[in-house]
Amino acid sequence: MHVSVLYNEVLDWVDPQPGRTYIDATLGYGGHTQGLLAGCLPDGCVLSFDQDATAIAQARERLGAAAHHLTTAHSTFANIGIVAPSLGFGQVDGIVFDLGLSSMQLDTGERGFSFRFDAPLDMRMDQSQGRTAADLVNTLSEADLREIFWRYGDEQQGRKLAKVIVDSRPIDTTLALADLIANNKPGSRHRQKTHPATKVFQALRIAVNDELGALEAGLPAAIQLLKPGGRIAVISFHSLEDRFVKNLFRDFARDCICPQQQVVCTCDWEQVLHLPRRNQAIKPSAEEIAGNPRSRSARLRIAEKVARST
Repeated sequence: MHVSVLYNEVLDWVDPQPGRTYIDATLGYGGHTQGLLAGCLPDGCVLSFDQDATAIAQARERLGAAAHHLTTAHSTFANIGIVAPSLGFGQVDGIVFDLGLSSMQLDTGERGFSFRFDAPLDMRMDQSQGRTAADLVNTLSEADLREIFWRYGDEQQGRKLAKVIVDSRPIDTTLALADLIANNKPGSRHRQKTHPATKVFQALRIAVNDELGALEAGLPAAIQLLKPGGRIAVISFHSLEDRFVKNLFRDFARDCICPQQQVVCTCDWEQVLHLPRRNQAIKPSAEEIAGNPRSRSARLRIAEKVARST
């Protein structure tokens, strides 16, 4: 049975209770949603977001009778501030974000996320809209590709790989791109812990789905949806996401955001979040990594909405 990354840690923190309302911003296979439903039934409810219509259908089937208490939104969580209130979730007791790619998507070869399968270069989480990875690879300038590889993948060989890709167009399949990178990147496959194309594939996926843009729009809006005392848990899988979450939580936990050199506060900012772990990330245990190697890069950050006296 599929078990979500850091499942126990997330549910222990959010602590779903009967009769309360929760949001899973990233439904995926439904692991965290299932845990939220188990805690809040029989008279609580959960709203879950996913861009992937197939994921929503499969999760509902997997949840069985519990799905009757689930509301789903076929939408990116970038729209959470608008969609959640429109569906009756204007104020909630807890929110979970499990960012990045689900195992279901990664293991479905035809989706084009993985170089383990020979498939069209798609990588769209929502296949009903947007540009594919092939569109980016075959139309962007060398400079734009280099920027994507560096910004979203921290690929040190981005300049060389961007040139090789532009010179080798058209490139339409996952294996064609992966082999091109492996054959032109310094160092052999055998001397590297990960495949030479890993960072480029990550960068393209993030760019195709505007994952950072969605996080920048969705996370602040989600925090506003929390009731006083409500709790939020965010799992990220790469440093760009984790850095944004860490910095946003830090800023929302301050009682002043004026420049440090400013003597008198003029910002009128009020603390929004309490950080119980001083904003330190929770990492998977050695046992979890051994059972699920994909969890090794996961970082969980948690926060609680400040309850103000009236």
